[in-house]
Amino acid sequence: MVRKIIAIDVDKCNACGLCVKACHEGAVGIVNGKAKLLREDYCDGLGNCLPVCPTEAITFEEREAVAFNEAAIKPVSAASEQRQWPVQIKLVPVSAPFFNNAHLLIAADCAAYAYGEFHNRFMKNAIVLIGCPKLDNTDYSEKLKEIISVNDISSVTAVRMEVPCCGGIERAVTSALHNSGKSLPCLVHTLSIGGDLLEGC
Repeated sequence: MVRKIIAIDVDKCNACGLCVKACHEGAVGIVNGKAKLLREDYCDGLGNCLPVCPTEAITFEEREAVAFNEAAIKPVSAASEQRQWPVQIKLVPVSAPFFNNAHLLIAADCAAYAYGEFHNRFMKNAIVLIGCPKLDNTDYSEKLKEIISVNDISSVTAVRMEVPCCGGIERAVTSALHNSGKSLPCLVHTLSIGGDLLEGC
């Protein structure tokens, strides 16, 4: 079948291993000093490894590949992946030690309830900020801009629901990155109200 899957440019790879840690399915490993896609059927095509790669050695391509085999992957641990407190955007301090070299996950607060593997797929190795622009009745972009500006952030991932009010999370992240003056890897994932992970963009 033809599907979206990662491609690794070995000439750009510096074998830092960040992609291995970011891949929750175990599809990527270091072989002979270079990152390698070990199992096509373990690669879900979502690209959690892309934003952590410091040399931009990983990209997406569409090609003939074995189908993603979720059943073959080890069961997800029920352990919490939360690494810091607080997690609410409105409560978290602008400057905190946990932001140093952080992979920042900015999520709609209902997303973790909609998607059963939220901890393992998105929160693992990330600093989490959650909020609801509708219930909080606020624009998070200024605070997120300050967090990104004054801290050494490595990458940003946003997770939102498909509902219109969650557009506020995505707009805040986009605006914060633009106004921070920094160029950081960023991925946005959208969840359906039925709990399905839609195409990342």
